[in-house]
Amino acid sequence: MPPATQHPAPEDAPLAECVLCREPTEYPETTPGIVLCPVCEWHEAQRAACSG
Repeated sequence: MPPATQHPAPEDAPLAECVLCREPTEYPETTPGIVLCPVCEWHEAQRAACSG
């Protein structure tokens, strides 16, 4: 499944859970696709950068 097209959530919208650690993300529950929290996004970016 491709990463979600991510948009910040309005202040009163419920937040989606990260698919890896289940922590709240910065995105609304209605965001389609894979949603990651900022920490997991950073870790995934590091893994992708080092995978050559």
